[in-house]
Amino acid sequence: MLDRFATALLRPAMVAAARALSGAGIGANLITLTGFAIGMAAALAIGLQMYLAGAALILLSRLCDALDGAVARHTQATDAGGFLDIALDFLFYASIPLAFAIAQPTDNALPAAVLLTAFMGTASSFLAYAAFAAKRGLASLVWPDKSLYFLGGLTEATETLALFLAMCLWPQHFAPLAYGFACLCAITTATRIWWGWRSFQ
Repeated sequence: MLDRFATALLRPAMVAAARALSGAGIGANLITLTGFAIGMAAALAIGLQMYLAGAALILLSRLCDALDGAVARHTQATDAGGFLDIALDFLFYASIPLAFAIAQPTDNALPAAVLLTAFMGTASSFLAYAAFAAKRGLASLVWPDKSLYFLGGLTEATETLALFLAMCLWPQHFAPLAYGFACLCAITTATRIWWGWRSFQ
């Protein structure tokens, strides 16, 4: 829901950084892999209950996620790079609830499982819509520079980032945060399924 506003706010800085990085010979795929490695380090820190370190690493990882697309658009975007970015993003998003479950299994295992199930709903509806949109040659007017059809919703990357940071800042409230966000994800999944069903009939 907030991604388009966050993207518009950050775009000038991302474009300038992309010029500098591409000028230094740093490619988008390297940034993607670096961001994923940092994201896994964030999950490790959270699993060890180093929550503030996890928050800082999450922010750095998502900065790389913003930069890789900017660098790709500044140089040459490829399907291989887009695929790598999307696949690793979903792995990152799944790793953070798992890390909280590892950190405090007694308190966090069930809410983490519920949140991961909700993430499966948003991910599957997002990717399924993108696959059939590509089959029909549809293009997003809102996100024309994305690697695939980017179907929005109530819970997008910006909201998920805010959730992860809140969990790191207040780990004792992981359960209500996870359950609450899972409910929002369920709304996103339901609206995407409804929209996809109507669009492809």
